[in-house]
Amino acid sequence: MKTRQIVWVVLLSVLLVLPLVVLLFQQQSKNVAVQNPEPVVEVDSGQAEKDPKPKDPPSDQPTDPPADKPADKPADPPADKPEQQEPPEYVWGVDTANFVDQAFFQCVVDNYGKPVVFGRYLETKEGVSSGLTKEEAAFLLEQGVKIIPIFNHFTNATGYDNGVAEAKEAIAYAEKLGIPEGKAIFADIEPNYPVDEAFIRGWVDTMLGSPYKPGIYGVFLHDSEVTAAYQKALSINELVGEAIIWSSDPDIGVSPQAEAPAFEPETPEQVTISIWQYGIDGQPCNIDTNLLPSTVLDVLW
Repeated sequence: MKTRQIVWVVLLSVLLVLPLVVLLFQQQSKNVAVQNPEPVVEVDSGQAEKDPKPKDPPSDQPTDPPADKPADKPADPPADKPEQQEPPEYVWGVDTANFVDQAFFQCVVDNYGKPVVFGRYLETKEGVSSGLTKEEAAFLLEQGVKIIPIFNHFTNATGYDNGVAEAKEAIAYAEKLGIPEGKAIFADIEPNYPVDEAFIRGWVDTMLGSPYKPGIYGVFLHDSEVTAAYQKALSINELVGEAIIWSSDPDIGVSPQAEAPAFEPETPEQVTISIWQYGIDGQPCNIDTNLLPSTVLDVLW
């Protein structure tokens, strides 16, 4: 009897416990899901270094507009071009060994035109030139004419001391006439005069140490003696370059002012021609004709 009771108890226990076991098993199956492996995405090593952190998820918040790009700096205005210098104006004039009075001046005006400049010699040199006087100078200045003072009281243009002595004599004549400071006095070195660099240096040095400026008249050809002497003097003392050069080459003949040629004197190396005597021995008034840039007028009387 006891055995049957035990069997029924066991059987009843199994029947009661089995549903609970089945229920627990089903619940476990639901909680434990079968996980599939995630696919592997290949990432470029460079990109991985650039973007080591995951990007933030997009936000619903509006993003700020980009800041305004600063305005480009205006380009600098182009640099002003240097002003182009106007070509110099050339003026016409004459020189003469004659005394100039109203009659002589009118002869020039009637036959050639009114000169802007008039070359005249300091003091009289017998048989060669009549010397400029104060009265004559006053008359020319009253006509609005500039005077080129010429010194011709020598025939030998050699030696430094000689150049100094001739310059001092010219300065004395200029002061006697009342020529203002800063005006040029021209040493007349004719083609047949002997000339060397020492005379030119003596003349220039003395004039530069005086109230006046040095000027030299000559026939400055490429192969003339005066040209060679001047070039050598310049190589020794660059201040020789301050001398104002008046040349009579080439001689193309006198002409009226209205028919004056273009300013085209012969210009040897290192020689700047400021006055060109382009024609000599004009008649009926016994004049030579000249051209010069108006910029030279400031150093004429």
